[in-house]
Amino acid sequence: MLSQTTAALLVGGLGTRLRTVVQDRNKVLAEIDGRPFLTYLLDQLADAGITHAVLCTGYKGELVQEVLGPRYKNIDLEYSQEPEPLGTGGALALARPMLRSDPVLVMNGDSYCHVDFPKFAEFYQSRQASAALVLVEVADARRFGSVRSDANDRIVSFEEKDSARSHAWINGGIYLIGQTWLSKIQGTRAISLERDVFPTWLGREFFGFRSPGPFIDIGTPESLAAAAAVFTAKTE
Repeated sequence: MLSQTTAALLVGGLGTRLRTVVQDRNKVLAEIDGRPFLTYLLDQLADAGITHAVLCTGYKGELVQEVLGPRYKNIDLEYSQEPEPLGTGGALALARPMLRSDPVLVMNGDSYCHVDFPKFAEFYQSRQASAALVLVEVADARRFGSVRSDANDRIVSFEEKDSARSHAWINGGIYLIGQTWLSKIQGTRAISLERDVFPTWLGREFFGFRSPGPFIDIGTPESLAAAAAVFTAKTE
């Protein structure tokens, strides 16, 4: 399944909170041990056998294309440049003509979550899901908000950041979304997958796959600085 799956990477964020440490580039190009953060995500995809990826670019998108070019390892790269900020959902809708597989593997470009992709794909198929997301357990979920699923792994609720428990399961930023549901994400305004789309899928064929991680988000200078330790620990 994975060798025939298109991956969509959402890499258009402005990175406002990182401006003090990353001023001249898109935040997904922030260097971790001398390499752009985005290459660690592409390594995940290459290792999983993915051969086609679409980078949904926005802020300084031309720089992303300049750095990575048309191919990374065994992955053919295409670029979908948003004309204005469209949010994660809008960027995905814009790129849909390039997303040829069913389902599509979607990844947030500013976070890393270690996951067994073949098992995630098997989980999606075994649940006859229309969409599934990776869940990862963290010690403090208040910065992210938390996700609750039932005994059958169906997603039942999202808790806002302010009300989330300290120790909980969160959205790991990796999704499998079937074409039927993907086609319903439409509109010319900015749309957020997390705020506008996912809540409308609750109680339906929308499931959560639990992964042990590790997980790292590079949205703040502190978490960016901590990212190197995550990758170092993973290889030891």
